[in-house]
Amino acid sequence: MTQSTATITDTAGQTSLQDIAKEIGPAIAENGKQADETDIFSAENYQILKEHKVFSAMVPTEFGGGGYAYPELCEFLTNLAGYHPSTALSLSMHQHIIATNIYNHLNGRPGKALLEKIGNNELALVSTGAGDWLASNGSLEKIEGGYLLNGVKHFASGSPAGDVLVTSAPYQDPEQGWQVLHFPVPTNSEGVTVLDNWAPMGMRGSGSNSVKLENVFVPEASVVTKRPRGDFHLMWCVVLPVALPLIMSVYRGIAENAAKRAVERCQQSVDPVTPYLLGEMENAQTVVQLSLNDMIQRVDNFNFEANLPTVNEIVKRKTIAAEACKLTANKAVEACGGPGFLRAFGIECLLRDVMASHFHPMQEKRQHLFTGSLAMGKEPPSQAF
Repeated sequence: MTQSTATITDTAGQTSLQDIAKEIGPAIAENGKQADETDIFSAENYQILKEHKVFSAMVPTEFGGGGYAYPELCEFLTNLAGYHPSTALSLSMHQHIIATNIYNHLNGRPGKALLEKIGNNELALVSTGAGDWLASNGSLEKIEGGYLLNGVKHFASGSPAGDVLVTSAPYQDPEQGWQVLHFPVPTNSEGVTVLDNWAPMGMRGSGSNSVKLENVFVPEASVVTKRPRGDFHLMWCVVLPVALPLIMSVYRGIAENAAKRAVERCQQSVDPVTPYLLGEMENAQTVVQLSLNDMIQRVDNFNFEANLPTVNEIVKRKTIAAEACKLTANKAVEACGGPGFLRAFGIECLLRDVMASHFHPMQEKRQHLFTGSLAMGKEPPSQAF
């Protein structure tokens, strides 16, 4: 496997994240190609990212991190996706947890402790939030000093090389009724098993394996949030606005890479239909860029209002961006003709990868339900989550 050795500079004259992407990109791409061909996760790519302190890049400098701004991380993920989409997607899952905790810290809520751990130890976080949402899954049994956790968490991107699982589970409180508790679980804890069950159509190297949890002890002190089960909670007004632009930055990178390859391939085409297909592709790519840029601007480097209107504007643009990403890649393959359908050409895999954009919250019809309900002056229905 290919390795890289340089690191981020800790001084005021930091290397830009985009220069780092260019430096490590070839190694990331080579490792990623091997991972995709065998449906495995590239732990080597995660090691490269750790060596460059990318996992702590957005953590404030006072907590030991790089202090890079939110838009810089979005751009980095776009550039990284140009080398290996799966690695970029797994990294975006880590980064959205960092972003959530930065926002919470800046607004007087818990977040500092986790940021310090990442800044000091360059830990890789694994999120299970997309599969848990309002109800969560699994079970918690109260015992002395904490809880016993059982369950299986799916779509845990980066889990084969992750250090900490950031997860949740339902608990029937004898006084408050059903609650969902949120907490971290070190992946080396007794009872934690990363299953070998990730064999998808696309994003084959993202390591989005399921994680099995058998009688895992969760200390009472580890519980960071407790909320009523099934109800919409303020935390999603933080998580969704910061998570979705980071995630969609990856798909922008895929779409732009597909478009670039198509343009290069079609330069000498004499087919009279080719310019029309490229024109459709270019329009779709512009929609991706406009919608994602607006999402990032709305986050405003953590200066946004965590409320339903903000969530609504973000999820609308997520749907628009995802559809445009898929259309861009589709038109890129179509414009290339038969060669675009061949694996050796290296563009059909981008079409497969970009299809995963649909499955991130909120999926299109759920977003329509959410947005339409708000337009009618109603509370967001649980079915949207």
